[in-house]
Amino acid sequence: MHSSGYRRLANQPFVTYGLLGITVLVYLLETLAGGSTDTMVLLQFGARYNLLIEAGQWWRLITPIFVHIGLMHIVVNGVTLYYLGMLTERIFGHWRFFVVYLLSGITGNLASAVFNSTGLAAGASTSLFGLMGAFLMLYDTFRDDPQITALAKQFILLAGLNLVMDLFMSGVDIWGHIGGFVGGFLIATVLGVPRFTSSRVRQVIAAVVLVVASGAMVWAAFGAF
Repeated sequence: MHSSGYRRLANQPFVTYGLLGITVLVYLLETLAGGSTDTMVLLQFGARYNLLIEAGQWWRLITPIFVHIGLMHIVVNGVTLYYLGMLTERIFGHWRFFVVYLLSGITGNLASAVFNSTGLAAGASTSLFGLMGAFLMLYDTFRDDPQITALAKQFILLAGLNLVMDLFMSGVDIWGHIGGFVGGFLIATVLGVPRFTSSRVRQVIAAVVLVVASGAMVWAAFGAF
């Protein structure tokens, strides 16, 4: 019974539930603190702002993933995280999913910091695009599997459509989305999926590109630390 209960728990997307719970909790705290569209509240809860990162608040490359601006922002990203997160966690496993989600959020925020240097940014979309980028890795790796490629195509198309829409919408951080997507692809290539990893050469190339590109973005946005 104990073993069966453990297996049922292990098969649940508890990382997705945890990330969603934290995201909703942060939004509620924003609302209680004065409103999720108030600039000071957003900064208080960790929105990305380059001048504060340059002052040593490097954690603002992580915390924006959990901060949202307005009700529609949290609803859209929350629903996307719930459905896309459950599927991605089931395919990649708990810890790989968590690493892709977190690190692609950071690469997205770095890209945002480079190309949107004067603005304030927040939202889980950098990480969500990272999950879509992970499906590009699946498509590239499992081209002989029609089920996986069909599923991957759906999310690659979704990412493409969203990026096109970003071009015509004001206030959308398209560079954060692109940075998250590319980061998700590279991170997923390095990590692989359970019982299958990319070739060692592909892993090394992806890791080198990820580290070099991230370092270049840090230098471009903030100069040498």
